[in-house]
Formats: sequence, structure tokens, C-alpha cells
Amino acid sequence: MFMYSIKATKRLLDRMGNPIHSAPANPSTILGNWFAKPLFWRPQYALFVSELTYLPVLAPLAPASRLAVRFPDDLATALRSHGAPELFIEDELDAMDDVVVTRTDSRQVVGVMNEFASMANRMRDLRPDWDTLQISMRLAEVPVGIYGARHIFPEVALRELIDAHARRPFDK
Repeated sequence: MFMYSIKATKRLLDRMGNPIHSAPANPSTILGNWFAKPLFWRPQYALFVSELTYLPVLAPLAPASRLAVRFPDDLATALRSHGAPELFIEDELDAMDDVVVTRTDSRQVVGVMNEFASMANRMRDLRPDWDTLQISMRLAEVPVGIYGARHIFPEVALRELIDAHARRPFDK
């Protein structure tokens, strides 16, 4: 079975109303598990961040009870905007057959997610003409990491995963 998890903040878990499960040790997705938090804009959004690449994706929050089911479509839109090949997108969506929703468990990823949320709020104030896809694309250009640790650009990390995926032996 193909599975990944959404590791949500308490505020988002409360909104989603999903039961809390344990996350899969090895997600089947190329981009790994996703961390998420609500953004209380009008309309409201959820900010998702890939655990492996820190790629940010903004998705409409309402209805929150269906957010986990809708997220793969929002991810596909973001990946197309980043120029990901359709084969990569298709393989990622195929690996997202099942999802579990659980609590966040990485202070590092939560810290990056909180910084992205702060930047997204500032971007909305400074560029009210930008839509959420434009905001998430700009966030992907920002280097992130923990002080003293390796910093990465989410869009570069995504490109590296796409390139590695393209070089893998054909296994289907």
C-alpha cells in the first residue's frame, strides 16, 4: 500500500477533525511527508511544507475535513508550475493513495514552516495582486535551514529530486 502523512499543527488538527495516527516510517512518496499549518486569511489557506525539500504549497483550507483528500491536486498544480515533468507528478500522486494525519514531530520543519508563514503574510501585504500560487513559488526561492546547518533552496532541492527520479531504473 502507498502511504504518506500530513503532520499538522494542533490548530490545523482541530480544524480538520481527523483522528491522529502514527506516521509511516518510510513514506512511499518521492517528496516524503508533509507538514501543514493553517493561515487564517480570508479565504483561509493551509501551508504545506515537504519534509525532504521544504517545498511550500498553499492550499485552500475549506472544507477542512476534506483537506487531506484535496491536497494531492493542489500539489500537482504547484509541481506543474515548477516545471516538473508529468511522469514525476504522476508517480508522486500514485504514491499518495492513502494518507494519515498526525502531529508535527520536527522542530526544524515547523520552524521553516513558521518562517514561510510569516513571509507569506508579508508578501500578501506587499503584493496584494499575487495569488497563492505566486506566493508559494516565491517562497520556494528562499534559502532555508537551521543556523549552523546546511541551507537549501526548496526549488533547487525539488529539481534535484526530479533529476534523480528521471535517472532511476525503470521499475514498473
